[in-house]
Amino acid sequence: MNTMCFRVLSYNIHKAIGVDRQFAPERIVDILRHHDADVVLLQEVDRGVERSGHLDLAAFLARRLEYQHRAVGMNVFLKKGKCGNATLSRHPIGRQRNIDLTIGRHKRRGAQHTRIRVLSGEHALSVDIFNAHFSLLAQLRRQQMERLLATSDLAHLTPDTPCIIGGDLNDWRGVLDRQYFAPAGFQCATSRRPGSRWSIKTFPSFAPTGGLDKLFYRGRLRLLQAARSRLKLARLASDHLPVIADFELQAY
Repeated sequence: MNTMCFRVLSYNIHKAIGVDRQFAPERIVDILRHHDADVVLLQEVDRGVERSGHLDLAAFLARRLEYQHRAVGMNVFLKKGKCGNATLSRHPIGRQRNIDLTIGRHKRRGAQHTRIRVLSGEHALSVDIFNAHFSLLAQLRRQQMERLLATSDLAHLTPDTPCIIGGDLNDWRGVLDRQYFAPAGFQCATSRRPGSRWSIKTFPSFAPTGGLDKLFYRGRLRLLQAARSRLKLARLASDHLPVIADFELQAY
């Protein structure tokens, strides 16, 4: 059996605007470079918005960090510019689709599905990754979770297919874990300890009290380790801290 190790990082970068209210994308570059993930899941990524210097943040970060593959799903459309999720990868991206999780007239939300082909020498294994940003409201989060689980992107995956769902889930109390993720066969990679309903604290970055940023996994994946960023810079660069998990991907 072939196995491959890879690192996934999830980070709400807050448009690269730090808690000091300064737009400083180079701080995000330094943090991502330090953690050196194979796949990066980003939320609140601007494109052409005045507050972030009209920059295409996904393209800028991919270029500066030499990620050869990226996928972008814009969810919020402003008078000028857009904002959404972005997935950066050192490995090829096959299937990609942006899933609309907007409920009614509430703030637009989405989950980006990418199928990553993890390469190691002559071998390649696929993992399906969903990069999500859920609502601040508990009732809407439940509806968004139900919609995500029911979408063909996820519903058609077999239980042993390597699959990761991560992002800013805004789930302070771990309700989604107990009511949705666990029944669907997912384990939380970013729990404070195995089996705990509480996740690693990531928000607010300067004095974390809540575990909003999470990574869940199922299928032929083995969690090796997970943590939040301990960099001093990360406490300033965004109002969230990134979470990082190392996995072993197993072949049939």
